[in-house]
Amino acid sequence: MRKSLALILAGTLVLAGCGGWRDSRGNPGNWFGNSKTAPVPGSADPNVNTLIPQRRAKSIFARAEKEDLSVPVAQISQLRVEPTQTGAIIHVTAIAERQGAYKIDLRRLPDAEAGTLEYTFMVLYPEAATATGTPHSRTVQAAVTVSDQDMQGIRLIRVSGAENARETRRR
Repeated sequence: MRKSLALILAGTLVLAGCGGWRDSRGNPGNWFGNSKTAPVPGSADPNVNTLIPQRRAKSIFARAEKEDLSVPVAQISQLRVEPTQTGAIIHVTAIAERQGAYKIDLRRLPDAEAGTLEYTFMVLYPEAATATGTPHSRTVQAAVTVSDQDMQGIRLIRVSGAENARETRRR
């Protein structure tokens, strides 16, 4: 009993003395200093995503790009911003002019005022005529995730449609 108690006490003393190992030069984890940001060679534009291939010359089998026929949704009925750990999620509910709206998209306006994050709620309608229906049947929803970097300096978030716009301010 006394031998095991003495052994345990000696072990705790040895273990307590190892606290300086973390900061010593003998620890391989300390051989390199802290990292710093450095420019990437050959990367002039920081907004270019290098994982997305750049378009090359058109081939003879390439299809012509389709014309964008989307239009702003009729009325924005609700705007909600929910904070997340990495930024925020912007939820928008709108009422379309008629039933059948698809290809719903929140398009960010690049020329918004400083301190403002502005989107336009765009939809595409079927070519064939569709019924108007009730407002509940014409309700569409969209959401977009915004990172903390994009939210820096933003005081106002505005989403606009054809007839109105809704906005929310940061508290």
